[in-house]
Amino acid sequence: MEKVLVNLGAASYEIFIGENILSGVGKFIADKKFTAKALLVTQEKIFDMHGKTLTAGLDAANIDFTVATIPDSETSKNLREAEKLFTRAIEFGLDRKSVVIAFGGGVVGDLAGFVAATFLRGVNLIQIPTTLLAQVDSSVGGKTAVNHALGKNLIGAFHQPRAVFIDLNCLSTLPEREIKSGLGEVVKYGVISDEKFFAYLENNVDKIRRRDVETLAHIVKRSCELKASVVVADERESGLRRILNFGHTTAHAVEEQTHYEKFRHGEAVAIGMVAAARISHELGKTTSANVIRLENLLRRFDMMTTCAGLDADKLYRVTFRDKKAVGGVVNWVLMRDLGDVEISRDVPERVVKKIFGELCLNEDLQPKS
Repeated sequence: MEKVLVNLGAASYEIFIGENILSGVGKFIADKKFTAKALLVTQEKIFDMHGKTLTAGLDAANIDFTVATIPDSETSKNLREAEKLFTRAIEFGLDRKSVVIAFGGGVVGDLAGFVAATFLRGVNLIQIPTTLLAQVDSSVGGKTAVNHALGKNLIGAFHQPRAVFIDLNCLSTLPEREIKSGLGEVVKYGVISDEKFFAYLENNVDKIRRRDVETLAHIVKRSCELKASVVVADERESGLRRILNFGHTTAHAVEEQTHYEKFRHGEAVAIGMVAAARISHELGKTTSANVIRLENLLRRFDMMTTCAGLDADKLYRVTFRDKKAVGGVVNWVLMRDLGDVEISRDVPERVVKKIFGELCLNEDLQPKS
């Protein structure tokens, strides 16, 4: 089992990465001397496939738990579902030393994390991400949120988990589309801070696509290390942490315009990264070779790099509802080189609209050198 430390002083925690590690969650809770009551938030499919091992470990550690399932959809990440979980927690008798266990993908982690952050002004949280995207991104760093009808993740709180358990066995049962969605976030880490990691991905596309366990273990661990280093430097997203949003401004607009139904989050991030890279090239901040290299890697992972058919003008308007916009100005994360990005508030409207127009066309235009 591999470990990655997220060093945040009193709020520090470890990320445990390995195979067959779900059974150890119960012992972890017992050793931490939390109240022996837990609210386990999950989805039916996940619980049916992997729940027995987890709950057997909870039983063995004498943890009294109740299971709450939520719908398997991004649209379930809302205040209505959160209220149901609050009610369940109250009825089950959770107190401030009890624990909420988020067992599932990013939707489960965000929603359960938000409940843990706000119930009794904050209770213990354990993240057990079961999708590649959640393992490399949303389970690490303490961001929790629910969506509003007018935008994604607009209601939330920072609440660090007490531990993250990443069982690689969960990846073997994922649909191919979920693997590809996670790869959108994995590629992002190479772009924002580690060109060598980006090159590793380029050199191991076939192994990754056939889910070679050793290769997946490496990309999960390295992604967690890269995210942890950024979170440690800027826990509350006052500066550096914003680089983790590379591709996300456009991604959130794409998701909202399609009502969170057409694209998985990582798929939208892939499109958003192409947008950010092309904007960077248009502004003279990066080379066409870098943009093409990024787009080619995404295509080798069989990911979409355009959002043909969407309304470019509407896409532009929606970006200003992004939670990262300040004073009506969007904070764009732009590429300088692979492994090197910057944050810019000075991106002309004409440039963004031009690139959005390209991405919304049916033909896939390559940037010119």
